[in-house]
Amino acid sequence: MAEITLESLTKVYPDGTHAVTDLDLEVGTGEFVVFVGPSGCGKTTALRMIAGLETITSGQVVLDGQVINDLPPKDRDIAMVFQNYALYPHMNAAKNMGFPLKMRGLPQREIDTRVTEAARVLGLSDTLHKKPRTLSGGQRQRVAMGRAIVRNPQAFLMDEPLSNLDAKLRVEMRAEISRIQRDLGVTTIYVTHDQTEALTMGDRVAVMRNGVLQQVAVPKELYARPRNLFVAEFIGSPAMNLVTADLERSDGDVRAAFGSHRLRLDPATLERHPGLSGYEGRKIVLGIRPEDIEDAAVLGETDSERVISVVCDIREDMGSEVVVRFNVDADRAATREVVEALAVEDAEDEETRLAAERARGEGVVFVARLDRTTEARERQPLAVQVDVAQLHFFDPETGARIGESDGA
Repeated sequence: MAEITLESLTKVYPDGTHAVTDLDLEVGTGEFVVFVGPSGCGKTTALRMIAGLETITSGQVVLDGQVINDLPPKDRDIAMVFQNYALYPHMNAAKNMGFPLKMRGLPQREIDTRVTEAARVLGLSDTLHKKPRTLSGGQRQRVAMGRAIVRNPQAFLMDEPLSNLDAKLRVEMRAEISRIQRDLGVTTIYVTHDQTEALTMGDRVAVMRNGVLQQVAVPKELYARPRNLFVAEFIGSPAMNLVTADLERSDGDVRAAFGSHRLRLDPATLERHPGLSGYEGRKIVLGIRPEDIEDAAVLGETDSERVISVVCDIREDMGSEVVVRFNVDADRAATREVVEALAVEDAEDEETRLAAERARGEGVVFVARLDRTTEARERQPLAVQVDVAQLHFFDPETGARIGESDGA
């Protein structure tokens, strides 16, 4: 087990593409850290630089106090688990798992001992004699993990290891990988584009965009206090509702106004967000999680200054809850880079371009997760109450979260 430190890690390709820029991160001994982000954000490139499979343009990778930039992959004492398993089809599971040890010249008796122990941990004892083609996807993934485990490495690197599995098996394997990592206590960096996977597995989660680390935190922190608009919209399913609002003060009260709607912010909310005082009379971006919206009729007692009246557009009955979508007559949230993309009809990266296209639409589509007893019906009026204590506020120019008190 070892600590992994990334110091200003950067990768620039010959064509000038910045895949990873000044990535600084410390992964503690035995910690499970997940890199998450959309395709092309640099997470796999970062992983490959740590493994030695990609050259480093600048910066350092430090493993247990030693700079390993110039070490070949085989000398880094790091085991990598790939997306495609990379199993030898002519070898059975036992030989696939033991192959790295054979290449290092270990005695067959020690190889057999390590393979048997890894198979026990992974639940593969009855499949060691089988070849990959006869194994299920989950079993193949376990064999690939077994090949990493037998090496007793200082760290595991996992690149989208579950992406080839069906939905049910992915859920099962998420739990299995978490259990195995916890039992072994091996420092692990895991890459995925699936934010649910990231939140359920990681001790900490590092969110990346366009090669730049946006935020690294424990899952609860990422969800409750996203550092910027990108993290706010990326983390959470369904995604956070974002709308441009005016922060108004009248009759001693502060309200967030968007379209025809007004939400009164109580003193406790303002106290938790002291940075809002500098935005009175200005525009902000207001964020509302779908689960912080409820059917006012179900609540019974409602606060009229926290209720917005809409028309239900789509109702999706999920059994344990009802997801509804409705249109709000307001301006979509758009950061400065999105506004600029709107002006030139183009953007350098796909995410900004898509955000600009969304910002061109009329109104804002909100999503709410309602109690299953709701009577919300499509094309019918619906009054929903917003939990203002859970609102999120962002700067419309920079997209950064507006300052909070330490206790927020």
